[in-house]
Formats: sequence, C-alpha cells, structure tokens
Amino acid sequence: MIESMAGLHRSHGCGELRAEDTGKEVTLMGWVHRRRDHGGLIFIDLRDRSGLVQVVCDPEAGPAFKKAEEVRNEYVVAVTGRVRPRPEGTANPKLATGTIEVEARKLRILNRAKTPPFYIEDNIDVDEALRLRYRYLDLRRPEMQSIMYLRYRTTRAIRDFLDSRGFWEIETPMLTRSTPEGARDFLVPSRLRPGEFFALPQSPQLFKQILMVAGIERYFQIVRCFRDEDLRADRQPEFTQLDMEMSFIQREDILNLVEELMAHVFRETLGIELTLPLPRLTYQEAMARFGSDKPDLRFGLEITDVSDLVRGCGFKVFADAAARGGVVRGLCVPGGASFSRRELDELTRAAAVFGAKGLAWMAVTAEGIRSPIAKFFTGQELQDLVARMGGKEGDLLLFVADSEAVAATALGSLRLELGRRLHLYEPEQLAFTWVTDFPLLEYSPEEKRYVAVHHPFTMPMEEDWPLLDTEPLKVRALAYDLVLNGVELGGGSIRIHRRDIQEKMFSLLGFSPDEAREKFGFLLEAFEYGTPPHGGIAFGLDRMIMIMARRDTIRDCIAFPKTQSGTCLMTAAPSTVAPEQLLELHLKTTARPAGKLSSAGKA
Repeated sequence: MIESMAGLHRSHGCGELRAEDTGKEVTLMGWVHRRRDHGGLIFIDLRDRSGLVQVVCDPEAGPAFKKAEEVRNEYVVAVTGRVRPRPEGTANPKLATGTIEVEARKLRILNRAKTPPFYIEDNIDVDEALRLRYRYLDLRRPEMQSIMYLRYRTTRAIRDFLDSRGFWEIETPMLTRSTPEGARDFLVPSRLRPGEFFALPQSPQLFKQILMVAGIERYFQIVRCFRDEDLRADRQPEFTQLDMEMSFIQREDILNLVEELMAHVFRETLGIELTLPLPRLTYQEAMARFGSDKPDLRFGLEITDVSDLVRGCGFKVFADAAARGGVVRGLCVPGGASFSRRELDELTRAAAVFGAKGLAWMAVTAEGIRSPIAKFFTGQELQDLVARMGGKEGDLLLFVADSEAVAATALGSLRLELGRRLHLYEPEQLAFTWVTDFPLLEYSPEEKRYVAVHHPFTMPMEEDWPLLDTEPLKVRALAYDLVLNGVELGGGSIRIHRRDIQEKMFSLLGFSPDEAREKFGFLLEAFEYGTPPHGGIAFGLDRMIMIMARRDTIRDCIAFPKTQSGTCLMTAAPSTVAPEQLLELHLKTTARPAGKLSSAGKA
C-alpha cells in the first residue's frame, strides 16, 4: 500500500547524519538504494541527494519490519527512528555516515518503483543512449548529482564575483532576427506575421553591444544560446554561455578581471588556487610551437622548425618544400625509437587525416640514425637535425614537409595523440593560457571571400588599420581566447564602436551597403548616438564544467542534453506536429518524417 506524508516532517538529509547525532529521533525520506535481508534483520541503504545512510529494521519494530519486507530498490520511503552507533567492527569508512545507523521505528512506502534498466550507482557500464532515454534515473546517480551541484556552485560563484565588481545581470531576447554569425540559425515562425521568422540567438553579441550604447557599462548574463550545427563531444544545439561586456576598458582590463574571476571560481568550487597572472601566447606562437590555437600546455613536446637546415639537403621532399616557401617541422618523441612499424604507420595515417602528404621519421640509436631517409643526408646534416630537435638516444624524430598551415595542424594533432599515448601529463592537471593577437580575417576558398576569424564586430589593432585597404590578411584583431587543457573555454575581443570602421569591416566581408543596413541597420544606427569604447568575453559554461568535473563530454554536464544526432531520447524530440499547427503558422512541409522514436529511444 502506498501511504501519504501526512503528519511527517523530514528532519535531516540522509547524508547529513554524523556520530554527534547519536540518540536523536529523526525522520528521513528518500530512495531505497539497496535492501539486504539478514534473516532476523533487514538493512536498507536509504539515499537522497545529500548522501546515503544505513537503516536497520528489527522484527520488534512490528509494522515497520513488515513494510521493510515489501520494499525494493528505488522505492520512495519515509523512515522515523533513532540514530545509534554501528556495532563494533561494522563501521564503513567509505561513507560519511559510516559510523552510525538509524534504528527504524516507523516506515512508510510513499511510492513504489519498477526495476530500473540500470543500477543507480556510480561507474556503471551502460550505453549512453540508455542513460539518456532514462535521464531522470541517470541523474539520481551520485556522480551525476555531484556534477549538477558543481554546476550550481560555479554559477553562484560567478554571480557573486561579478556582483562584487559592479556588473548587472540583464536578460536579452530569445526571439530575435536572423543575422549571419557563422552557424545556421534555429528559426521560429511568427503566427502573427505570416511568412516571417524569428531566430533563436547564437549569442547575445549585438544586444550586449547595444547595452553598452545604452550606458549599462558592466553587463553579464548566464544565457542559453542556439546553433544548428553538427555536433561532437563539446557541442550541443543549445548550450549555456557566460556573457560579459564592459565599457571604457582596454584589453588588459578584461584579461586581468577574467583571471581574477577564474581564480575565484576554482577556489570556491574545487579548492584550487590558480597562479596569476596566467601564461600568454600570441596566435603565431601557439601555432608555431604547438600546432593549435588552443594548445594543451600540460606537457611539452613542442614543434620545431628545421626548414633552414634542410633547404639544400639531398632529400628532395624536404628541400623542395623549403624552396617553395613551405616549411619542414618536426616533433622529438621521447623514447619513441622503440615504436613498431605498425605504430609508425598509425601515426602516418593520423597525420594524413589533417592533410599531410607524408610523415618522415628518424630513430636516434646508439649506432646512429635509423631511418629510410637517412641516406639522403650528410653526417653533419643529421647531427644538426638531432641537435636542433633536442634528440637523444632512444628518441624518435617525426617530420612533416608542407605548407605552414598543414604542417602546424598535422603535427599539432600528432602532438596531442602522443601526449595521450605516452601519458605525458596527469589528467587532473590544469594548464591555462591566453591566446592573443589573432588574425582579424581569413580567406574562404569555398565562399571566395574574407570571413571573420572571430566575428564581424571585432576591433582591428589600431596600428594595423592602414592594412585594411592593402593587406587585410595581415591585420591582427584585438581578440583573445582563454584555453584550459587544450579546450577553448571562452573568447572575446575589444569591439568596433565606430560606424566607419564597422562599415569597412562589413565591406571586407562582402556585404554591400544595402545588405549591411538590412542585417545590422539597428546596430549601425546606434553607433551614431555616442557609443563608448567597449569589449567583452563569453565562456562556454558547459565546457568549463566538463573540465572541472573531469568528464569527457559536455552531455554529462547538462541536465537534459541532446544526442550527437540532435535528438532528445527521453522526450523523443524533435517530432512531427499536427497539421492544424502548421496551418496556423502558414507553413507547409515537403519532407517525410524520418520515423518516430520508439519508447526505447531508437528511430
């Protein structure tokens, strides 16, 4: 029989009881984590979000014992009883409540439960699709509750810090107009204006700049953003962003404030003290040394340029690449001389994925250099290469000869793979760095035009303004990214606050004056009414929690995430809608539904 809570008042959380509560009469409510029948006694591990405590039901308890015989895992129960020490030798040091137990006097079954499709415990080996299908059960597991609590504490720490620095939290619209920001928009049809659409915001970028025009001066928001793009471990169609914007500041002001914010958050949530100031790399340094604009600094294994050493060598692949204006760069892999042929082939294939035409290697041995290309080099050339690369006996030298971009990307990916394979860092390490001085623009061969590296509202460095008319690709942006363990946590910039520079930027990006007015007229108009110099930054909150919680995917850090195919297995969304709804919105669809999700969450 299911009973009510009438007359009961929950006195403690299950995980809150300690030895000093011995003798107290308590009322607990929660889920049956496990039931053990030891003949004369029944033990119930009772769980709520605060933790777990052992409840003992003795036959002398009468009705309570009878009820305890009925309960099964995940039943919701209420227990009233007395806290007592566990018998000598039975304490559980792994539990915060492990020195005490609750002797049940009354027990009520508040609700029954079917047998769950997986155990409600940590470290379960269960397919993620099943976990997402039954997300409400998955979230009961202690490790998932710990992540949700960490997320809450992080957002609270952020709000407390920014409030102390004079920021105001202001909401911006979820329904706005479609503007080109680098990804597809999610569109929302307007019932009241047939044929017209709202767009869900990819970010509050334009609104936060408008708030600076409005004199708010210091704004922040923990905001939902939406991008209709292909998914991966650190992407979701809807994600949460910490958005910040400030007036009358320069780049150093923002970087310093963000460092203090990060120090506060990590101290308050994880008890970790960050060493400030954080390291900084320019974009060019990051690409040259680590092959990535989001370098993982938990280990060395830096890329070395040897182009000048091989320009006139006898190995045609190297010599030709250097002569044509390309580069020859390499990695020195500690202990890699013992790699098997199969392992070398795997690395070659990995480099090819990122465009490298090949991967040359040299093993440094006691007898000299072992390599299929060693015969093309003089003894002095080999000696110079080993010295430049910092090689020693037992090491492996890997080389890519190609364009600067391909060599950086291929070696950067190999560096990460080798770092994981050779265990060159501890997973719990934290390595922050700023990356600054990004290019303002890059050229897109597919679109045959310039595109913004960050976004169209990024201010170019003042000393590079003359290059906007002559060599736009050499213009550097007043932009910056904060990177943690090879993951871009956030990025920002000083914004364009002058209409003439903003119009110049739109022109470089291929917008005609009419197109710029049609897409961004409200922003350009606002710039005519006294816009302060301003800048800001935005952080991916889900990514930050992922690293703080030592998880491999942001799906573990969001209460109700989508799958990599953009579906919600729990609610079977997206789904078809009734014809009447489409008619009301003046819409017609020609696409046939791909198939409805079954109760098991499969198409």
